[in-house]
Order: sequence, then C-alpha cells, then structure tokens
Amino acid sequence: MSTSGPTATRPARPPAITRALLVCGVIAGPLFTLAWVVEGATRADYNPVRHPVSSLALGAYGWTQVANFLVAGILSVAFAVGLWRALRPWGGSTWGPVLIGAYGIGLMGAGIFPTDPVSGYPPGTPDQLVEYTSVPALLHDLFSIPVFVGLPIACFVFVRRFNRWGERGWAIYSALTGVVFTIGFVLASLAFGQVAGLLEIGGLLQRLTITVGWTWLLLLAVLLPRDRSLRS
Repeated sequence: MSTSGPTATRPARPPAITRALLVCGVIAGPLFTLAWVVEGATRADYNPVRHPVSSLALGAYGWTQVANFLVAGILSVAFAVGLWRALRPWGGSTWGPVLIGAYGIGLMGAGIFPTDPVSGYPPGTPDQLVEYTSVPALLHDLFSIPVFVGLPIACFVFVRRFNRWGERGWAIYSALTGVVFTIGFVLASLAFGQVAGLLEIGGLLQRLTITVGWTWLLLLAVLLPRDRSLRS
C-alpha cells in the first residue's frame, strides 16, 4: 500500500512473539464476524438487518455472543501489544496501539455487561427505553465508547504516523476508514434511536460499520509488518 519510500531504516522482521501477537489481529475480526453471522441467522425472532449485534447477548443463547465479545476483545488487546512491539523500533506511535487496546477492552466490557433491549428484541420488549433498566446496561454503553469512538481516533492517529513515514496509501486508507466508521456509527445510533427511515436497517448499518473497522485492523495486522517499504 506504499506510494513512496520511508524516511528511516526499518527492522527486517518482527520477533516471533510479536508476529504471534499480530496474528491475533488477523483472527479477531473474521472470527467475530463469523460468530454473529451464524448467531443472527439461527436466532428466532432476531433480524440482523434491524437489530444490533449486542442484542445477541440477550436471551437463552446469549452466552454465545458474550463469549464472542470476550474472545474478540482478548485477541484485539493481544494484537495491540504486538502492534506496539512491532512499531516501537520504527519510532511508531504509542497512542495508536493504546487506542486499539482500549477497543479490545471495550469489546470485553460489552460482553460482560449486557445491553438493554432495543428495536423490539427480544420479543415483547419496547422499541426504545427512555432510561437504563440496570447498571450493567449503562456499563455496556460506556464500554462501547472506546469501540465506536476509540477506533476511528486510532485511524486518525495512524494517519499522522503514516504521513511521517511517507506511506501515503496507508494514510489515505486510514483516514477514509476513520471517516466512514464515524458516519456509520452515527447513522446506526440514529437508527437504534428509532429515527424513521433508518430504524429498519439499523443492524445492517452497524454491521457494515463494524466490518469497515475490522477490515482496517486485519490489514494492519497482515500487511503493515510485511510492507517492503517499511523494511528497506
């Protein structure tokens, strides 16, 4: 993805432990996505186009999505550590990996603390609650902040770093990811707030947003440590 050479000499290859941690970033997104695809397709009365991913943690089989959040969060934190280790010899940013680590912690918190019902799932619940029904539901939303706010900020942090390295392609891609992710998050939030015209596609908007973020993380894990321009 490089368009020009780096400004400094880079290490040839990350250590084995670092590479193993980076692999966690390759696994996390696809595994998380596969889980919610299967759960959403098999859960009675659940509509993936309308309902949020977090709602899969509700009901009799909610433990499967709880486990999905926890595993994805642990893998993301491990990836953040590997990314920090990989970028440290290059003069890499600390804030980027820290924000990705916070993203992982947010996923774990979202799994530990279940959300309130929204958009009529589980059946028999109102489309929108005027206030939180429990402390765990409040904590779920608080832990979601580093997921939906921290990740785009991480993208913009890396934009500055990639520009300093002369990696214009990575900088543009990171900036676009941050912008698209933010727009998607806002639209999905409006949908779950029962805004007409968006309500019926809230789940789809959220899933597209999450996929954009996971794709950026995956490519960061797969391509960045192997980019020839960063090893010359």
